[in-house]
Amino acid sequence: MYERRGGSVFGAFVLGGLVGAVLGLLFAPRTGEETRQLLTERANDYWGQAGDLYATGVDKVGEAVDTGKDTATEKSEQLRAKIDDARARLQEQVARSAETAKDKLADVTPVVKDAVDKAAEGTKSGVDFAKDKASEGLDFVAKKASGGIDNVADAGKAATDAADGAVQSLPEV
Repeated sequence: MYERRGGSVFGAFVLGGLVGAVLGLLFAPRTGEETRQLLTERANDYWGQAGDLYATGVDKVGEAVDTGKDTATEKSEQLRAKIDDARARLQEQVARSAETAKDKLADVTPVVKDAVDKAAEGTKSGVDFAKDKASEGLDFVAKKASGGIDNVADAGKAATDAADGAVQSLPEV
């Protein structure tokens, strides 16, 4: 059975073309010298056309490369300008934020300092007041204790009352 293969069909086609060309040359109405001259002229024409086509291709590739370089340079310059612009805007925004924070801190610092000073004064006066009341209570207890054992219960109650009074009379901070 006959098998068809793609390579065989193509080979047969090429072989047939070559056989036809040889037979055409052999039975051509021209002489061999005329045929060789005609083939040489045509080969030179095709060679010239191939050279022109090659030169045109080289020129077009060169133009495409130049255009690509120009486009890449232009795009990189645009990108660089955008990056520089964004950097400048960011630096400006950071500077504004820092200035705003500095202003707010300057506004808040005196208020905080006053509050701390008032709290310190209040604490000091509260401690002084408590010290005075505790001293009065202890003096009272000592005075009552020196009067005898019967007055110890009265002295303890008086000391408790004095301490309660001291706590209630502390100033608010």
